[in-house]
Amino acid sequence: MSSIFCCSSITPYREARLTHESKFQRFMAWARHSESSPVTSSDSYFRNPNNIPEFAVQVVRQVNYGPVEAKRYFIPDSLAGDLSEFLEVTEQDLIIGNFQKLNAYKNFKCVTHNKFFELNIYQKDPVNQHHWRFNIARPATDIDI
Repeated sequence: MSSIFCCSSITPYREARLTHESKFQRFMAWARHSESSPVTSSDSYFRNPNNIPEFAVQVVRQVNYGPVEAKRYFIPDSLAGDLSEFLEVTEQDLIIGNFQKLNAYKNFKCVTHNKFFELNIYQKDPVNQHHWRFNIARPATDIDI
């Protein structure tokens, strides 16, 4: 458990309005006021097809122009009925849930602590069940550049 952002003074970097803007806004409203988030037991979310989250957010934290410090994943807490809360899950959970990274991201910067944050949206891969074939997902650590 640790803070999602280094402090409350992060600012958007090259801000743009995206199709998935509401998802980013929901997450940021929660993350700015969240001190920490324990990694949840996600069996009830990803193994039951009726409880699959609408989306997931990946937060990549790194030193500005430096090494990546952490990659964390969060889903809306739909089981609790409170869509303004998020739970931290593992990358393996997203693979089990067949989530795919969308081309939707936002960047944030903290000048005070020289940190850079990238937020990415993941959604369940929309597969046509009639033509479904088994696809072995690779962890994002193998895909991300």
